[in-house]
Amino acid sequence: MSYFVTGATGFIGRFLVGKLLARKGTIYVLARRGSKDKLKALHERYPDQAERIVPVWGDLTKPKLGIKNDQLEELNGKIKHVFHLAAIYDLSASAESQQAANIDGTRNAVLFAEAIKAGCFHHVSSIAAAGLYHGTFREDMFDEAEGLDHPYFRTKHDSEGIVRNECSRPYRIYRPGIVVGHSQTGEIDKIDGPYYFFTLLKRIREAIPAWMPTMGFEGGRINMVPVDFIVDAMDHIAHKRGLDGGCFHLTDPAPRRVGEVLNIFARAGHAPPMTMRIDSRIFAFVPSAVKTALSMLPPVKRITAHVFQSLGIPKDMLKFFNYPTRFDNRQTEAALKGSGIKVPELNDYAWRLWDYWERHLDPDLHVDRSLSGRVKGKTVLITGASSGIGLATAIRVASSGGHVLMVARDPEKLEEARKTVEKHGGKASAYSADLSSLESCDELVAKVIADHGAPDVLVNNAGRSIRRSVSLSYDRFHDFERTMQLNYFGSLRLIMGFLPKMTERRSGHIINISSIGVLSNAPRFSAYVASKAALDAFSRCAAAEFSDANVSFTIINMPLVRTPMIGPTKMYDSVPTLTPEEAAEMVADAIIRRPQRIATRLGVFAEVMHLLAPKLHEVVMNTAYQLFPDSAAAKGQKGGSDAPTSSEQVAFAALMRGIHW
Repeated sequence: MSYFVTGATGFIGRFLVGKLLARKGTIYVLARRGSKDKLKALHERYPDQAERIVPVWGDLTKPKLGIKNDQLEELNGKIKHVFHLAAIYDLSASAESQQAANIDGTRNAVLFAEAIKAGCFHHVSSIAAAGLYHGTFREDMFDEAEGLDHPYFRTKHDSEGIVRNECSRPYRIYRPGIVVGHSQTGEIDKIDGPYYFFTLLKRIREAIPAWMPTMGFEGGRINMVPVDFIVDAMDHIAHKRGLDGGCFHLTDPAPRRVGEVLNIFARAGHAPPMTMRIDSRIFAFVPSAVKTALSMLPPVKRITAHVFQSLGIPKDMLKFFNYPTRFDNRQTEAALKGSGIKVPELNDYAWRLWDYWERHLDPDLHVDRSLSGRVKGKTVLITGASSGIGLATAIRVASSGGHVLMVARDPEKLEEARKTVEKHGGKASAYSADLSSLESCDELVAKVIADHGAPDVLVNNAGRSIRRSVSLSYDRFHDFERTMQLNYFGSLRLIMGFLPKMTERRSGHIINISSIGVLSNAPRFSAYVASKAALDAFSRCAAAEFSDANVSFTIINMPLVRTPMIGPTKMYDSVPTLTPEEAAEMVADAIIRRPQRIATRLGVFAEVMHLLAPKLHEVVMNTAYQLFPDSAAAKGQKGGSDAPTSSEQVAFAALMRGIHW
């Protein structure tokens, strides 16, 4: 018994060939001259039986598959089963390409089967042949299909019609549901169907703890089946007698709703599932004309396009969120009775699908996420670079191939720091400037632009911190002025100086080192937090203005870091802090990913708590205020010493790791 398979190197085809190899006979596969690598991969997949996989050179888009007459004569009467799998399974493909592959390709395959007098023509269609039918679509239904406006649905339906109306050989038609990876290995070859939402689930996982309740939308029922069920069922039905002319729904008899499916995958990927799901059908009361008009508004179009592009989700997917069709598969169940072949439970193998995707298909795997990929051969200006976070970041960037422009006030310390960076194998240039002076800021900008042009990345790290309660600051208004002068106006002056050149070349990244205090509103840091909050607010506003100029703004709400800046507060010697190197990793992450904000989960939690329960947040902060007194220096006690750190203070600081107290 011999077989002929189109689409043998495709996803379903590769597994079907493996099933057919378990039987006797030769497997002829349609192959294009330009796809020898795919054919080689198929042979390597089954090395022990590669000689039984025989290529027949041709072209799906040509009559009789473009196979030469002498080859047709050789195959005449020898092929018992023709499996036609070659087609386009892609919602985003052009209408022209789907017409050529799905409709013309099927007609050419039928002509081929007739030319060689094949025993049976097996056509792999799709549930898409039903269109957007409202209700249950049976296996004996075809002309009843409706909602075929989308080219994918239309070409799947029309190609099946060719087999029904034009094929003179015995035929059998298979309509698989949405095909996902192998239930035992998770193997899949492309992102499709539910996989489009995996990137979204992954980003939610990175932003929100798995235990946090979330809310989402509920849609229609989505019929998914793993590829191993598809090929097992096709192989069994194809070799069973008395089923010619039949159509078989290779579908899940109990499909789940979209929200339930996403929750299963969320749990598989350790993302928070949707605790509450709002049925999207409640929006049906909005007239379609109104929804269409809203979707055509330029701001709406731009926002939705950006969201879908960033997540890798085709816009057409929204049309199928409320998929209205159910599929009866009684003929398939009857044909499979006694075989033991059935659709496995999604809960049992969803983790394998997620694991395979995350290891092999996650789009982030194919993007250069290294720091060297971002900074090699580029200039990175870092203020406050003579010590602490600035120096650690300079070493990290320079060792990755970036040219670091180091800025600090003290020339001697700056030169020493520059030599330290170069000892680590990096390239660094030193620029001494007092960033609390606007004139000095302007001179720095002019000098850097003259030497290097605007930097590719600007890291505003230099800052001043004052830990003093408001009640001790009544006569120290200058504390607020000088903190604002350096932390806000100094950074802002550099940003305003470099932005014109960044905008002109349509490239730039500005990273502002802020504080977790902006999120937690910790007491005794009113001057410091206010200055950082001003910088945060400017960054958020500017990010919106320069988004289309490819100039990014990133805010890092840095937790407590053990640097010279916190040295005067001796209590910090006993509380957990980040090292400068750990802080530098946060800056490196900002350079690599270019997010709008980087913050610890505790910082985000503090901000959410203040938003949802401000009075409770105030009580917690007041408790900390009472627990952590002003230092002797803040009280103006020259030569005075602070009280020893108590166990209660250490425990509270450990619980609120990274927050300034």
